[in-house]
Amino acid sequence: MTACVTDAAGTAWTLPPPLAWRMEYTAGVPCDSFWMRCPWDGNNTSRPGDWVSFTADHGGERVFTGLVDECEVTVTSAGRALEVSGRGMAARLLDNEALGQDYQSATQADILRDHVTPYGIMAAPGASLPPVSRFSVAAGSSEWSVVYDFARYYGGVAPRFDRQGRLVLSGWKDSRERVVDDRSKLLALTRRDRRYGTLSQVLVRDRWSGRVETVDNAAFQAAGGRARRVITMPTRSSYKAMRYSGKFQLDKSASELYRVEVTLGEAFCAWPGDLVTIQRSGWDWNGRYRAVQVTAGMDAGGYWSRLELAAPDFTV
Repeated sequence: MTACVTDAAGTAWTLPPPLAWRMEYTAGVPCDSFWMRCPWDGNNTSRPGDWVSFTADHGGERVFTGLVDECEVTVTSAGRALEVSGRGMAARLLDNEALGQDYQSATQADILRDHVTPYGIMAAPGASLPPVSRFSVAAGSSEWSVVYDFARYYGGVAPRFDRQGRLVLSGWKDSRERVVDDRSKLLALTRRDRRYGTLSQVLVRDRWSGRVETVDNAAFQAAGGRARRVITMPTRSSYKAMRYSGKFQLDKSASELYRVEVTLGEAFCAWPGDLVTIQRSGWDWNGRYRAVQVTAGMDAGGYWSRLELAAPDFTV
């Protein structure tokens, strides 16, 4: 692992080889994050308090691009050590409040120009989201919520950031698939079922007309689930928009009904969005899943990766 930090003036430093590290990647929500510990020479001229950005490479591949949130230098009988932690580039959009405004017709270029590029963030190529008529940015919204609403509710795409720190506004590319079988270096395998948080029904009410659209999760209701939410649309909305919003909320809650967690004795064996097929003897839940959260690390026990898996059609 080779890690570099950069200050506001653009001066870069390469950190000493790490003693331990951990990097967490998500499907867009919440933000990616990192933590690293390395030895720290007292004669080092770099000032950790000046660091702004962080990058890490492993095996010749960029594995993290983000922002430094916290640095800590500790002196013990074992010597001096530095700990540095932070978040992915989504932090720039999460930390900044958007200016409330209304668009007669908001295009992808408008959203990038007004809410993304001012923070030094580039968009990955390949995205093509449709324009949205009468798109509104509510006062107090974060820049991230503006991008998320535009891409997810209207474009059907969950925004996320890649390992180069670029905003991705296109769907998953099912070109990578990891197989976990009896030959894999498995450390742990867990199945978790959680009924709490799953919705059985969503009512979406248009406050202007009083019309109410009802969307049901019939499977969860048949299993005894009873959890209803009522959503009031803040502005005039079409029937299609109302139904999609209700269905989205229902699908999102249903996608969290169960998780499979796989821990393997290797680093960076999968990324969020990758398909993972489990084929283990003696395991009751073999099948195909999608990685929704991946944590990779290195400590005294060596390299490891923990994959949180959901259904392939997981809703972010």
